[in-house]
Amino acid sequence: MAASKSQVRIIGGHWRGRKLTVVDAVGLRPTPDRIRETLFNWVGADCRGATVLDCFAGSGVLGLEALSRGAVAVVALEQQGPAVAALRAAAERLQCTTAIEVKAGDALRAIDRLQRRFDIVFIDPPYAEPQLRALVFERLQARDCLNDGALIYFEWPDTETFELPAPTLHWLKQKTAGHVNYAIAEWRRSR
Repeated sequence: MAASKSQVRIIGGHWRGRKLTVVDAVGLRPTPDRIRETLFNWVGADCRGATVLDCFAGSGVLGLEALSRGAVAVVALEQQGPAVAALRAAAERLQCTTAIEVKAGDALRAIDRLQRRFDIVFIDPPYAEPQLRALVFERLQARDCLNDGALIYFEWPDTETFELPAPTLHWLKQKTAGHVNYAIAEWRRSR
C-alpha cells in the first residue's frame, strides 16, 4: 500500500509541531490531537525517564510523543509493513533510532520476546479486534513486562463497553471524545 498524504503532528515536548506521515493501512487510525493532549496531560510528568511500550504503534505518534516529552526508551510493535517502514523513517528523521525500537509483527507474539519492563503501555488495537485489549494486557502481565505502578492506556469505540481485565488494575482517569472512549489505568502487582 502506498503512503497517504495525511499526517499527524507531535503536540508537545522537544519535537512539538513535527509531522508524521500516516500510511493508508487497514485499521490504522492515529489517536487524534485532542485525545493525545488529554492523555499526555494525564501522564506527562510520568514520561520523564519512562520506558514505554506501544502495542499497536501504527503511525508511532503515541510513542514518539512520549519520547518528545522525556521518555528514555520506546518499543513500538506494529504488524503492517508500510506502517513499520513509515515509523522507522520517522525515527530516522527525528534522529531517535537509539531511543525507539520498532518491532514488526503480531503484538501477542512480540510480547513473548520482550526483554524489559515498562512504565507506560499504550493498548489501542484496531477496533475490529476488540478482544486484543484484554489479551495483550493479560500477556504483558503473565510475561512480567510491567513495572509496579505502570500506567496502561486503553482506547475503544463508544459503541462498546470495556471492563478492566484484571483485579491488579484500577482506573485513574476516563473520558469520551466524539465516538472514542479512552482511559488510564494503574497496574499494581497486588491489590
